[in-house]
Amino acid sequence: MPQTHPDATKNWVLQSALEFALEREPDAIPQQTLNASAMMLLDTLGVCIAAQPMEAGTIARTAALRLYGTSQPDDQAPMMFDGRIASRAGAAFATATQIDNLDAHDGYNPTKGHIGVAAVPTLVAMAHGQDDLSGRDALAALVVGYEIAGRAGIALHEGVSDYHTSGAWNGLGVAAIAARLNGMSADQLRHAWGIAEYHGPRSQMMREIANPTMLHDGSGMGTLVGISAAVMAQMGFTGAPALTVESDECSRHWADLGQFWQMEHQYVKPYPICRWAHAAIDAVRELRIEKGFAPDQITAIEVHSFHNAARLFPTVPDTTSQAQYSMAFAVAIMAAYGEITLDHISGTGLRDTLVSGLVNKTRTVETEQHEARFPGGRWADVVVTLTDGTRLESGDTHARGGPERPMRLDEVCTKFMALATPVIGDLRAELIRDAALSLTEVDVPFTALTQHLIEAP
Repeated sequence: MPQTHPDATKNWVLQSALEFALEREPDAIPQQTLNASAMMLLDTLGVCIAAQPMEAGTIARTAALRLYGTSQPDDQAPMMFDGRIASRAGAAFATATQIDNLDAHDGYNPTKGHIGVAAVPTLVAMAHGQDDLSGRDALAALVVGYEIAGRAGIALHEGVSDYHTSGAWNGLGVAAIAARLNGMSADQLRHAWGIAEYHGPRSQMMREIANPTMLHDGSGMGTLVGISAAVMAQMGFTGAPALTVESDECSRHWADLGQFWQMEHQYVKPYPICRWAHAAIDAVRELRIEKGFAPDQITAIEVHSFHNAARLFPTVPDTTSQAQYSMAFAVAIMAAYGEITLDHISGTGLRDTLVSGLVNKTRTVETEQHEARFPGGRWADVVVTLTDGTRLESGDTHARGGPERPMRLDEVCTKFMALATPVIGDLRAELIRDAALSLTEVDVPFTALTQHLIEAP
């Protein structure tokens, strides 16, 4: 990381970032940005609901009760879709860990990571008890979290040599949301950013890719650190500066804050699989739609993609964590069934002989042209060879769901309902969907949504 930083009182980047985080009103945020934040909120809630019964979420919620409770009423919050009470930090930690373990949540290409997984649980936990918080104010806080975390993530990736998880930097966005909703001062937020950056889990992403477990992208711990940093800073604990914000070398990443809205450039995942595999999945999907081949016609699948995608789990997975980080398995599912659902990547889906047979016919090759486009884009091309010798070539394909190939709001709603309905039923899912999208309207309270997020399924 760069080590130089100017006097804080003369640092225009710091001053503008603090002002943006604490004072930017909803009316000073473009309507399309608020609309995008409502859509990302809805999408993240769908992932949260679908992940609720999974083992990782169950463990995280129990751990939050054991480790991160509090006897102070003002610091308490219920865990989403559970109802039991933990500290705000504990509730957000549990929910972020839960979401992180179902790899269907949003992301931002330049950060090589994810923001909503930490920002949404923080917003809901910190807003507990603030019944006068409007929907638009809540969305503005969410936008702040995305915009701060995204720039901190880009700065940190540029400043260090290791490829770290999102937990290393999304704590700064978390601290900004907590500070805004807790009425903290600029000086307190400055120190919260320093604490969050210093203690952020600098966990190695490629280590998790090589050996997939429930650690995933470090976002649960990043969320815990971010809220803890805000609480400590408000009590007077010091930690400034955060070099990703205050160093001269990082200033250019903050120059467009409040002008270029990263919130509008997040991607939505069509599949509960690591984003690196999506371009190859979409290439197979589009070949399948166009050519109409059957899985028993396939003799070989060759995937050409970028370096990190080529390092995803290469064989048939034993666990859902491995399945979510396996390109060969995901490509095989798409070739076999034309879709990828939660059932395909868990339970009996892990023992599907049709899919495992196709995995054994799949080969992944790293290519320079796709590597050169990463991380700004996620590209791949696929060649499917059939029993009669026909070679079906997809051509270069970019993953769906981002600004290059966006998903429409109705498609995001369809994804939400598909994830939420099996866990909480049609009626509650519809109430959450409609309430989340209504938050952009004037005079709609945030409780219109949060009242539906507490009870366990």
